Amino acid sequence: MNQKKEHLIALEAIQKKLKGGALTYREIYAVMDQIATERLGDILTTYFAAAGFSEGFTPDELFHLTKAMVETGEKLNFPGIVADKHSIGGIAGTRATMIIVPIIVAAGFTIPKTSSRAITSPAGTADVMEVLAKVNFSPEQVTKIVHEVGGCIIWGGHLGIAPADDVIIRIEEPLSFESYDKFIVSIMAKKVAASTNHLVIDLPIGKTMKIKSEKDALIVKRKFEQISEKFGIKVVVDINHTHEPAGYGIGPTLEAIDVMKVLEQDKSRPLELEKRSLRLAGLLLDLCYKTQRIKKDGNKEALSLLENGKALEAFRKIIKAQYGDPNVTWKSIETAEHQKKVYSDKSGTIMSINNYHLNAIAKILGAPKDQKAGIELLVKRKDYMSAKRPLMTFHSSSEQRLSEAIDTVESFPIFIIQ
Repeated sequence: MNQKKEHLIALEAIQKKLKGGALTYREIYAVMDQIATERLGDILTTYFAAAGFSEGFTPDELFHLTKAMVETGEKLNFPGIVADKHSIGGIAGTRATMIIVPIIVAAGFTIPKTSSRAITSPAGTADVMEVLAKVNFSPEQVTKIVHEVGGCIIWGGHLGIAPADDVIIRIEEPLSFESYDKFIVSIMAKKVAASTNHLVIDLPIGKTMKIKSEKDALIVKRKFEQISEKFGIKVVVDINHTHEPAGYGIGPTLEAIDVMKVLEQDKSRPLELEKRSLRLAGLLLDLCYKTQRIKKDGNKEALSLLENGKALEAFRKIIKAQYGDPNVTWKSIETAEHQKKVYSDKSGTIMSINNYHLNAIAKILGAPKDQKAGIELLVKRKDYMSAKRPLMTFHSSSEQRLSEAIDTVESFPIFIIQ
């Protein structure tokens, strides 16, 4: 391949997109190739990301972007039904993936879950899984793990899958923004590259979510369906109104504790997280059973596999295959050295939780780089609060960061109490 020619085509394509033009597959491939091989540079990559953010992409461009991202990277090949689930994210403390994957494995289906690290939240699924096991593997190692235990939960950025996307994510991270089209392409490219053919998309909407209205959610849903159809992927997009984290923990370690509590069926487990995980697992199982022409109820099967301990057993096998401690329990996970409760200064009902402030303060505490940093929520929306009742506990490995977070929450409250 003539790299000088590819570079010129990529430059002209970026100029064309900045002026509002539609790009061909040839032009898009050149841009993805130059980004993937890091020949384009951060400035020009930023221009391309910004052009897509402001102008958007046509359905053909979205398909071509997805295809080009796949073709310029590594691929994983698995036979038969290959299931996957992805959440649009934007809400902290909702680590359903790590509960869904072992349920699907326990049901007998293949689910090679490649996950991201945090982009706009205090923890990505890969950050949380890393508390329990290794997440950096080569494509060959992933193939071996999945053949052995039926599934995995690993960081996609180490695989060389859709490498252009990882570069764009790094560019976008400081601004904490992702356009709808960008995350649609990002998700679908990684699903196609991982051989996914049965997919559930979790699409939460709310005032402080990535997607704020039902109108926008329906647009995103249709785009997912269009791209999935072109790649032969059976997809269900689950639009759900989300007002707060489903779990109690915000940050890698605290979210890992939530996951283990649900899988262990501990009495103190976050029931909303369990409910959300079971709904999505049920939808995914229904898709898989339909292909197999098996008359089973996905929801009932998911609940049974969670309650009878088979999902926990499958998760322990995944942890072991990924070089973690298969005997881990939620009680054995170490939490941060420095912890401080934050109290309500007035009585009233919790009307809402500000997800932006929650994310920002968890990051001030050190999440996700400090695995043990984060926020442990002690109350939920609609709870009645009496003055001086604890709202949450801040966790950090740094006393200075803990102090800074306590100062910040006074100006940027997480809970709206009336």
